Amino acid sequence: MKSVDPDDIEDIPGIRLKKNDAFCFECRPDLACFNLCCRNLNLFLYPYDVIRLKNNLGLSSDEFIDRHTDVVLRPGQHFPDVLLRMADNDQATCPYLTEQGCSVYPDRPDTCRTFPVEQGLLFKSQGKPEPVHFFRPPDFCLGKNESRTFTLDTWAKDQDAATYNSMTVLWSEVRHLFMNDPWGMEGPSGQRAKMAFMAAYNVDRFRSFIFESSFLKRYKVKSDVQARIRKNDTELMKFGFAFIRVTLFGLPSSLLRLR
Repeated sequence: MKSVDPDDIEDIPGIRLKKNDAFCFECRPDLACFNLCCRNLNLFLYPYDVIRLKNNLGLSSDEFIDRHTDVVLRPGQHFPDVLLRMADNDQATCPYLTEQGCSVYPDRPDTCRTFPVEQGLLFKSQGKPEPVHFFRPPDFCLGKNESRTFTLDTWAKDQDAATYNSMTVLWSEVRHLFMNDPWGMEGPSGQRAKMAFMAAYNVDRFRSFIFESSFLKRYKVKSDVQARIRKNDTELMKFGFAFIRVTLFGLPSSLLRLR
């Protein structure tokens, strides 16, 4: 999910969709383009994507990040992007692509789940950011010629995407904070940056840090919150977002505070 500047919104390719706008689309194995969208792409992974995929594959966060992702810090940015590492073949296919389709389909990433709709957040000078959506199938896609009709809500329901979409919005609001450099002289490879990445993407290591270090002596965390984050990866991810807000940007949170 991208941050969208109001001045640039008219230049974004695709058809902008409002809440009740309809679009036609269907993806089926009998279409000649089936699985072509799973090749030669930069697939961004968001924190909730990593949770679902690493649990599907029976891996720890560390193992998943090491084996299945590329972590890229682009020039001028202050927080890295996490991309799915494609297979080492001539078509750079998704590593989960099989002849039958997606082998991790129930836990496929948000970008795959929302396709052919692309979503972003429109940040204005005041108020909460506004979700924006664009219908943007690639030229080779034949699904756009099918007759099934959806709106944004019915498409999200059809693809079981509502939870994914909401989690991606939560992360995008945190990610947008990194438009400003929080690192100072330490830079984006220092200890605080490593802690922030862990809090966002490495829930297993972050859980160990919380419960096996002096963390709970330094931060006040309610007992019911501790119980949730000890057992639930998604709740821990949200706690990690709050940790980043509090420690890097001085924003208040109901989940934790300094003692």
